[in-house]
Amino acid sequence: MSTLKDKGKEYLTVKDMQKVLDSCKLQLNQIDEVWPNIFIGNVAVAQNKTSLLKLGITHVLNAAHSKRGSIGNQSFYGNDFVYFGIPADDSTHFDLDVYFQPAADFINKALKSPGGKVLVHCIMGMSRSSTLVLAYLMIYHELPLKKALQKLIQKRAIYPNRNFLALLLDLDLQMTRTKKTCHIL
Repeated sequence: MSTLKDKGKEYLTVKDMQKVLDSCKLQLNQIDEVWPNIFIGNVAVAQNKTSLLKLGITHVLNAAHSKRGSIGNQSFYGNDFVYFGIPADDSTHFDLDVYFQPAADFINKALKSPGGKVLVHCIMGMSRSSTLVLAYLMIYHELPLKKALQKLIQKRAIYPNRNFLALLLDLDLQMTRTKKTCHIL
């Protein structure tokens, strides 16, 4: 794998991550369980409350909150689900990283609640939603980005945009530095 080198250390690149993603041979489904009790899906399944109830979903994280075609708020979901909306753009300039910790905290809290199952969705369930699930796996399960990507592509066809991959690589680097600092102390 081609990597950038800096002072003897190797760093993964966005291109490296795209190669991992390109190795996925799965078809894109409306919804997939990508980690125990964590589902990634598209907006159509997110708006089908009957299907969500059948799956046992208790929490909904909408990574395309207030975007055209993505209806969703607490009043839409009523008392059946706990809702959290993030108004993210799937673009090359949106700073999704400011939502990594709040989204990870929401997913973690959902999974700790009795019978908790969380749906993380955007419009197609490929870029914004998968980026937030990857951030959760990195933050709460201390998975390096490459390993988190490899786990998810075994369960769902995902493809975070280049900007989001770069933000996840920054998170990966921060977490690696933090681990090293903790081991020194």
